[in-house]
Amino acid sequence: MADDDSSFTNAPPPSSAPATQAEVEEEAILASVPKTAVQEEILADKSHPEHETLKYHLLGPSLTKAGQDKVDQQKVSEIIYEASKGSKFFLNEEAKDAALTAKIDRLLAKCAELQHPSNAAALAASTRRADDLIARLELSRTLTQSIVHIDCDAFYAAVELLSRPSLRDRPFAVGGGVLTTCSYAARRFGVRSGMASFVARKLCPELALLPLNFARYGAKARQVRGVLARFDPRFEAASIDEAYLDVTAYCDERGLTPAEAVARLRAAIREETHVTVSAGIAPNAKIAKIASNRNKPDGQFEVPRTRQACLEFMRDLPVRNVNGVGRVLERELAALGIKTCGDIYPARGYLAKLLGDKAFEFLIHTYLGLGRTTIRPAEEYERKSVGTERTFADLSGERRLREKLRDIARELEEDLKSHEVKGRTLVLKVKLHTYEVITRQTVPARGAVWRSEDTFREAEPLLAKLEKEIPGLKLRLMGLRVTGLVSTRKVTTDEFFGVGKRATGTEPAGKTKLAQEDEVWESWPEEEFEQEARRERREEMAQLEKWSQEAEAAEQQQLAKAETASGMSPHMAEMGVDVREDGDAGPERWECPVCARLLPAVDRSFNDHVDLCLSRHTIRQVARNESDKCDGGVDSTGEDEAAREPSPPSLMTKMMGAKPPAPVKKKRGRPSTKDTGFKKRKG
Repeated sequence: MADDDSSFTNAPPPSSAPATQAEVEEEAILASVPKTAVQEEILADKSHPEHETLKYHLLGPSLTKAGQDKVDQQKVSEIIYEASKGSKFFLNEEAKDAALTAKIDRLLAKCAELQHPSNAAALAASTRRADDLIARLELSRTLTQSIVHIDCDAFYAAVELLSRPSLRDRPFAVGGGVLTTCSYAARRFGVRSGMASFVARKLCPELALLPLNFARYGAKARQVRGVLARFDPRFEAASIDEAYLDVTAYCDERGLTPAEAVARLRAAIREETHVTVSAGIAPNAKIAKIASNRNKPDGQFEVPRTRQACLEFMRDLPVRNVNGVGRVLERELAALGIKTCGDIYPARGYLAKLLGDKAFEFLIHTYLGLGRTTIRPAEEYERKSVGTERTFADLSGERRLREKLRDIARELEEDLKSHEVKGRTLVLKVKLHTYEVITRQTVPARGAVWRSEDTFREAEPLLAKLEKEIPGLKLRLMGLRVTGLVSTRKVTTDEFFGVGKRATGTEPAGKTKLAQEDEVWESWPEEEFEQEARRERREEMAQLEKWSQEAEAAEQQQLAKAETASGMSPHMAEMGVDVREDGDAGPERWECPVCARLLPAVDRSFNDHVDLCLSRHTIRQVARNESDKCDGGVDSTGEDEAAREPSPPSLMTKMMGAKPPAPVKKKRGRPSTKDTGFKKRKG
């Protein structure tokens, strides 16, 4: 990743106001900040383009997905950058990138201050405290279990292939305005999940886009989980297409190594469900999840159960590959010279003061390769609280602070909705510009809260009280959290009577649910960071979806303008009428082989129109038709209908094959023709 020049140069931002003394001092500190090799390289390159950090950010949250290692990411980033330039999405991302750049400038200034010779004693003390923490954490390391992370390979795409085998070697994706997943053939073009569909078509014009079919995916996921339960009845489903297992007992009972057990598991899934999975095997869940991406697709990777193996595996691993490190934290760490997990250790003395105690503890766990070893069904985990917080540039003023509070209340409402809970206690957390952290809490008079208007109403008096206690209140962080959670999920009749619970068959005799709830659960610092990374991803997906819809609407408008300018009204163009209003023959027209329209004989606009027809209209309709034909893809016995008997070539096959499109039926009133494919006609 290349960072923006403004992240580490000492040039002040353009401003008509004279620099304050504080700004001058910060500028001087920035000038003394030691540069990383990447930063020095960028500073030396006078032709380095602007917005380099923004271009990297626009690559999307799925940059580390399998199948992207051989893609020219610089070319992809340029295409996304040019496609999004000027859009509301671009302007929003540009503003966020600028804010992050300013934050990193302050971070570097603080780092330089901590490393100043006058602070040598304090830095040495912080380093000793970090070493003490590392020693304590090493004593807690567990190397007795074999934890497995199972990840289905391009799951939605794999399920679609079962009913559409003709697409096996073709680039295609599943989703709407934003891609949910894509085939490995599409990934070779730089297409990946979390990408706007119209951008994906620019990268791969022949990309087929299929609609989502959650009923089909859910049915296949249940088949996969049925196999997992045979290897670990108490497996933990992390999502529809991934899960954690503890195969220690399975291996001990059968005299198998973890690698042999996982190979047997993967073979069973492939044989019984006709989809492939990749697996990571490690002493804990953190490393297992990272390892499962190492030999994708349809592979497995094992990190031996030794301390040395864990440290070596993590040492050269890019921090971006760690679950819980989002793109904001990644760029902050990169500015500090931390690109790999091994780079964390040399910076251990000042990370807590720069990023906070929680981030410091999370990063030390990451460096050591420590993670949870308790695997339980997801429904048994009991959440203690739900919260969200935001860090920002120094903020003050009654109106601005309340706007920020209201924004955070809305984010909290989204999180509470997704977890289907509400809270009896509300906590307000703030960090002053002096880095002092203050919390205040209240018990809402009207009972448990979850709506943003309710949480804002209850939290606003807490903020007002702080403003009275601290004149000129200036904040750099604000957060809201609710505890004492109450479920808002509607209980089904079966659940009310205790029917339909998954039997595990492994609970010791006499062990009741109450006893399970009273156990001390493992608590790991990455949980909060993983939640934040998921929230960041959800936010971005919503923005991408909106941008994609706006871009497609703009394409339609441009097409309508082009048709009108060529002498046809939109209605006449829709009917295929090739006559100008004065009744004379128009200029040369070419006929679209998909919708049979007569279009101006201009190569670029004609090709764009054909791409649009193929990608957005025809293929989607064909996908729906074929979905109806296969009746969901899986029958009541779980057998794929596509596997029963061969069927004649479908329209999808004809359209995506090497042969030119078949003749289309002409609308009434149009001269007949025997030509197929792209035809040029005089109007």
